[in-house]
Amino acid sequence: QVQLVESGGGLVHSGGSLRLACAASGYTLDVYTVGWFREAPGKEREGVSCLSVSGSSTHYADSVKGRFTISRDIAKNTVFLQMNNLKPEDTALYFCAVAYGGRISSAHELCTDDLKDHNLDYRGKGTLVTVSS
Repeated sequence: QVQLVESGGGLVHSGGSLRLACAASGYTLDVYTVGWFREAPGKEREGVSCLSVSGSSTHYADSVKGRFTISRDIAKNTVFLQMNNLKPEDTALYFCAVAYGGRISSAHELCTDDLKDHNLDYRGKGTLVTVSS
């Protein structure tokens, strides 16, 4: 069973940066399509950024394009989300999740199709990001 543990959240001023990390154990990430999702009060869950199982393609929500970057370190079995120029509307609980690459191989599909937990093979508990104005 894959366990995912996020870190790196916190309080930052508008315009600041944070780097989230998602450390995986139990299986290597290179067989999974991986993604970062966020949940904020009163808003629907959003697929922020996803990386295909091959590592060759990414997807970003329109709201974060040009500001966020997803990456993975296979040796460390960790996925990162670099967040720059943060805005108050980025305030949310961020969690990482994976889908087995044999079932969902596309970054776009993981980030935009059914975002409910039943479509995610594993997910972490999340890390809170708060951006003050």
